[in-house]
Amino acid sequence: MASSPTTGTSNFAHSGGKGNYAVPLTILTSLFFMWGFITCMNDILIPHLKAIFEMSYTQTMLIQFTFFGAYALMSLPSGWVVERIGYKNGIVVGLTVTGVGALMFYPAAGMESYTFFLAGFFVLASGITLLQVAANPFVAILGTPETASSRLNMTQAFNSLGTTIAPVFGAFLILSNGEGAQAEAATVQGPYIGIALALFAIAAFFMFIKLPVIENASDDTVKSGSAWGYRHLVLGAGAIFLYVGAEVSIGSFMINFFGEDFIAGLTESEAAKYVALYWGGATWYL
Repeated sequence: MASSPTTGTSNFAHSGGKGNYAVPLTILTSLFFMWGFITCMNDILIPHLKAIFEMSYTQTMLIQFTFFGAYALMSLPSGWVVERIGYKNGIVVGLTVTGVGALMFYPAAGMESYTFFLAGFFVLASGITLLQVAANPFVAILGTPETASSRLNMTQAFNSLGTTIAPVFGAFLILSNGEGAQAEAATVQGPYIGIALALFAIAAFFMFIKLPVIENASDDTVKSGSAWGYRHLVLGAGAIFLYVGAEVSIGSFMINFFGEDFIAGLTESEAAKYVALYWGGATWYL
């Protein structure tokens, strides 16, 4: 089984810290911000689509089930794609797929189709999965092995910045406009067209910039066996699964929770500000 994409130091020839990697690291950090931003926009769309389609909480949470289910289903295929086309091309493809997923929200809103929305979420998350598989090893490889974890923590901080900004952005452009189901659905179209165009522009940028090449390490340095044989890795993956599940669930329900009359009676746009505080607070806690 392939090594974890979050380290990238075992199966690849390391840069050894030679050269100035500030520019490529800055460029890669922008990707972490983008997928954090897009992921947290779900917290805005969940109450918004729940109201439009008059769904139960179980039906509404199919959004997160579909989104994060794509991570489970597409992680291994993404690794296969990156192995064959390279990390830079993997980033370009990932950005493009994510942009296509964002564009799918336009017809989904026009047709008022929840099924089409879910399909858009799946494509969107599939692209983000490919981005994560490609970008994490790049960050780990840009410098010495001793500081790889520090670089990953730094880029993840910008991921958290994206999750903090997204609720404010979404509340202003999505939750504050529209009257009636059709008009409410249409408020999704503009922001996600903008997100798609930004993703396509970044993909085009990545096509022409030069990034360090990650080379596969020689076969004699690659350990054989399955990752499932490492007990601490398995337990760590389980802990992350439980933690992220709890964290995402809280953010997903927060707007509806604060909107209850016996809690705070806030409007969706007002409650979205507290979602931003929640994700910002989680950043400092971590």
